[in-house]
Amino acid sequence: MNKNTVKFNNNDSPEFVSTLRQRVNQYFKDNQVSKYANNQMIVKTAFMLLLYFIPLAFLLSGLVTTFAVAFPLFIVMGFGMAGIGLCVMHDANHGVYSKNNNINKVLGFTANFLGAYHINWKIQHNVLHHSFTNIDEYDEDIDKKGIIRFSPHQERRSFFKFQAFYAPILYGLMTFYWLIAKDLDQLIRYNKRNLLKGQGLTFKKGLGLMMLNKTWYIALTLVAPIIVTGIVWWQVVLAFLLMQFISGLVLALVFQPAHVITETDFYKVDENGSVANNWAIHQMRTTSNFANSSKWFSWIVGGLNHQIEHHLFPNICHIHYDKIAPIVKQTAKEYGVPYHHHKSFGLALKSHFTLLNQLGTGSYDKKVKKLKTAPVTALA
Repeated sequence: MNKNTVKFNNNDSPEFVSTLRQRVNQYFKDNQVSKYANNQMIVKTAFMLLLYFIPLAFLLSGLVTTFAVAFPLFIVMGFGMAGIGLCVMHDANHGVYSKNNNINKVLGFTANFLGAYHINWKIQHNVLHHSFTNIDEYDEDIDKKGIIRFSPHQERRSFFKFQAFYAPILYGLMTFYWLIAKDLDQLIRYNKRNLLKGQGLTFKKGLGLMMLNKTWYIALTLVAPIIVTGIVWWQVVLAFLLMQFISGLVLALVFQPAHVITETDFYKVDENGSVANNWAIHQMRTTSNFANSSKWFSWIVGGLNHQIEHHLFPNICHIHYDKIAPIVKQTAKEYGVPYHHHKSFGLALKSHFTLLNQLGTGSYDKKVKKLKTAPVTALA
């Protein structure tokens, strides 16, 4: 079976899809607004970049010579990494930050300051996750190599009963794992699946660029601070690891409640590589929003608490999601399409960890009789 393609049912609610697209496009036309970044987005970008690069500049300036000063700088950089991931490189790597693709490429490259290789990220996120959301064996965001269970279609192991407790530790290791192992594993697998060609890369070129980027990243953020500050090496390593942990934890806690919660559906393709729903309906069933009424929260998480709007319209910059969200919600209501939403971030996290516990202990499986080709709706 071709793991690069899933057949969606285009006959499922086509009126909903066409009406929604028409209404959203009309919003931008009526208000004469570009779908790309605006001045507010540019200010946010500058803030998130400075949150990372100002502490780094101090570390490399020669002015910092004590661990007591260096340690909080690394902590701030950890939040800066998360800010870049949520608010800058995400839109850029979707190609929606600017009409100018060179600007998208430059800002998209900042993914490497998270320890990730931006080309791999684009394949995993743009191609696999957005195309095949919550489909087992296709969406790599829910495939955690048997160390955590994110879908009822995955095999349950005895130690998963503790996953709701150890998951935050794994989340904190996310960017560090990107740095040391994940990108190489992905590059090898994506080459075998001919996914690198879509990014204009050969395996040899991709490997060379990836290793180059990781070399300068480690040299800049770890080796150079050890040399310049004169601080004991293990203390700098400790601060570096904490920076990685903060960024990984923040990124994961924002992304996971968007898909892996008690309200969303999980799918497995049938023998023909098909699922029952239209692609847009599939996104609505597998995605959830949270804390949409909080403008400051939306600002700091890059609008990714509007995941429904993001998945339906990845060609629109996140700065506009709060404006089109009422259109999406109203249209979904008219056509009887689910619009999952939690009023607060806390409730979304509760739903996420509740599902992790249910999937880990097996209580979820006891409530669901069939886990083969039909969608499985999580039960609270």
